[in-house]
Amino acid sequence: MNSDKWRLGKVLNQVQGAFVGLLRIWSIPIVLMLGVASGYTTYYGMSFFITPWIALIITIAVQSIIVISSLELASIHWQANRTRFVLITLSLLISVSVSVSFSYFKFYEISEKENIQLQRLSSLKQSIEHYLDDILKSKAGMIKAQKDNVDRAESEANLAFLGTHPNMNARYRDKVGRGPFWEQYNTLHQSEMSKLEDLNKNFQDLAGLVGAFRVDLNKLGAHSQVPQLTYQAIVVQFTKVQSAFENIATDAGYPFPRAPMIQPYAQFSKGFNPTFAMWQAFSWFAFACAAMVDLFTIILSYRLEFTAPGPLTPEEEDLAFRCMQEFRELRINHNDELEFVVEKTELERARRYSDWNRSFGAAFLLNRGFLRKVDNETVEFAPNLYPIIAERLGQKQEAENTPQDTGVREDVPKSLNETVQRLYNER
Repeated sequence: MNSDKWRLGKVLNQVQGAFVGLLRIWSIPIVLMLGVASGYTTYYGMSFFITPWIALIITIAVQSIIVISSLELASIHWQANRTRFVLITLSLLISVSVSVSFSYFKFYEISEKENIQLQRLSSLKQSIEHYLDDILKSKAGMIKAQKDNVDRAESEANLAFLGTHPNMNARYRDKVGRGPFWEQYNTLHQSEMSKLEDLNKNFQDLAGLVGAFRVDLNKLGAHSQVPQLTYQAIVVQFTKVQSAFENIATDAGYPFPRAPMIQPYAQFSKGFNPTFAMWQAFSWFAFACAAMVDLFTIILSYRLEFTAPGPLTPEEEDLAFRCMQEFRELRINHNDELEFVVEKTELERARRYSDWNRSFGAAFLLNRGFLRKVDNETVEFAPNLYPIIAERLGQKQEAENTPQDTGVREDVPKSLNETVQRLYNER
């Protein structure tokens, strides 16, 4: 029963190890894809401010620094080399700041694109509505002015009929009736009346154009994306309204308001160039998206380097086990990891003990990522080192419980020195 449980546990451990290994392998292309995505957004924003090929070089450098600095931070402790740790952290912060700052413009465009189109549409409608209001004001002014002309002409015609017009000849003064003088002012009165009727008729026709134009204009608010044909139809209708009103105002001799400039459709629907004014209308969503890409890149890169990059060969595992046996004083640190001092003790110095073998083993495991440096004298176990030591301890315990074989096997190293020498010769 215990044997079955042991086999099941071993299978579960193998499955778990394989699954974790696959995730670690998959994290490499994810880091690359995140770097490409962040690089694209950074290049997009930067290319609007500097030459594109220079922006491309800077973008590649920035993304490389982010990944390299994340890998470097995972392999060192700040207590081991504070200067290096501070410089790497500063490089990472600068590169992330550059990446996020210029990536912000792209995410701002994506997140605010709908609002920007609506703002453009709203600005267009407001400018047109203001112009139509100016038309109504001008219409009231022109009709009032023309009515004043009609009233003035009617008053002069009445004065001429009564013979009290100030400009009348003395022979016709104080003579009531329709004479030649009255006929002249009556003609002027009828002319002004005709102009008023024509003006009212023209404004009625214009009101029809404006009404149809307003109906189509209000339809633009249904969607932020305006089709090109719809936009062009609006421009044509606006041109007709403008032309009709300006003709009326010109015939009436009345000054007309200036019409707004309608942008071409290509300019109305195009994207926008990033400017630093976007930081004034700050978008937390765009900033969070820009920072999120680089944050995931840093986390995955850090985690990728934080664990050992690959498995050890059987002889390297044997070297690791023998190397750990050379260190006598192991303790559990605040990270819940086993740590030990790699420097010689005072007693070893007094005895002139040669620690070349164990120093080589410790440096080898540090280089491969199975040990991590805590400070200048202390190192700690990486998570992937525990299974190796546990397996070797299990083999040692099993060998002690098994009758010893008197045969001598030449392929098994008898000491740490022989293991180190064999690995050195193979490499």
